[in-house]
Amino acid sequence: MTQQPLRREAVSDQLHAVLRDRILTGTLPAGTPLTSERELSAEFGVNRHAVREAVKRLQQARLVEVSHGGRTLVLDWRRTAGLELAVGIARAAAGPALPELARDALEMRACIGADAARLCAARCSRETAAAIVEAAGAYAQAGPDLAALGEADVAWWRLIVEGSGNLAYLLSFNSLVGGTLTVGDVPMDLRTAELLDVDAHVRLAAHIAAGEAEAAERLARELLGRSVPAVPVRHGAGGPR
Repeated sequence: MTQQPLRREAVSDQLHAVLRDRILTGTLPAGTPLTSERELSAEFGVNRHAVREAVKRLQQARLVEVSHGGRTLVLDWRRTAGLELAVGIARAAAGPALPELARDALEMRACIGADAARLCAARCSRETAAAIVEAAGAYAQAGPDLAALGEADVAWWRLIVEGSGNLAYLLSFNSLVGGTLTVGDVPMDLRTAELLDVDAHVRLAAHIAAGEAEAAERLARELLGRSVPAVPVRHGAGGPR
């Protein structure tokens, strides 16, 4: 086997990325044993400690499972992995081609945002509602600079998600805006309609302040949905689904 030496810095990180991508692309199919430590060490010219560190990270991400007998099996990552996998892919400078990831993140953002707005309207304190209304007013003063609107939008949505009282939503929001699963790679023309709709931001804040949960959810879904790329309808053997 031809040796594929890695750069000497952060060897285990590099090896982890290579093995992760092999699993995601099906080069290492689910249910098959992971390449042995000895073979990986020889293929990449690294010591076994680096291999073990890389495999440990794969195990933590639920991409592989180490059995009691010592065998390491590749898992079906679509059934076992969590959101941290998407974060890792988004951070990588190079990796498997998953063009749908940005779209999926935007769809997730729209769903979480809509329900967070509903919960915020139903649960938040008067102080939080007042802060959301005030932030919407500040948002109206940020335009028409899209970069400034983008920053103000994130700050405003953080108030809403925090006001929802849902910790899982808040942690997901952090991943979506923390430089990992962000909308930064999405063409700005997809986000322009959302960011420039100052009136919708102000009206959504008013719905939340008034405790109008259903109206807040509908408007939030409409507003956030504007940044989601259109997806063609799939047609199977039985027609549209």
